[in-house]
Amino acid sequence: MNMTVQMADAQAPGPVPPSLKRFIWDIQSMVELADSEREILVIGRDLMARLVASDDWLPEVFATPDPAGGAHYQLYQDGLERFSIVSAVLPAGSELLVDRPNLWEIVGVLRGSVSRQIQDAPGAPNTDEPRTLRAGEVDASASRIASVVEVSNASIDQVSISVHVYGGDVTKLSARRITGDREQSLGYANGPNAPPYDILTIQTQILD
Repeated sequence: MNMTVQMADAQAPGPVPPSLKRFIWDIQSMVELADSEREILVIGRDLMARLVASDDWLPEVFATPDPAGGAHYQLYQDGLERFSIVSAVLPAGSELLVDRPNLWEIVGVLRGSVSRQIQDAPGAPNTDEPRTLRAGEVDASASRIASVVEVSNASIDQVSISVHVYGGDVTKLSARRITGDREQSLGYANGPNAPPYDILTIQTQILD
């Protein structure tokens, strides 16, 4: 399944930013050593809070807004499918629906502010209250058999960016852009010159 659209062809992400590299290694260690999902969410919140405390590390190729609405970029995909890291880039007024099948999630806001609400199934009533996160704030949610997360830009005049860690393979997620009363299925916005980082990329940077 092709999960890539052509938005970042002319750019390349460059070396892994040190703060992101440390975050990836810490998340990997946490997933390997944690005894429960609850422990993952508790520790992961602290790791995410450190990552989004500064907003100068995200390569521009993974932060470029799509004029048509919200976009998803793969930042990292674990080869063993234990977790994945994604940035959501939301222009003012944009909204995404992310189908999250039985995966835990940790989210932090890097820029702007983001409103989130979880549904138990597509089209089901919202059972959770919406929560607005501002830059530097984090949240975490446990896995559910089927859930949809509604993510929208709560800022009226700026792009908002959030970083998400999911407890599984990012290619198993699907996102839909809301435009008026229409929904548009999305792939990931990485261009061919800006693939997500992987373990070989991270190891190469460490060895060098």
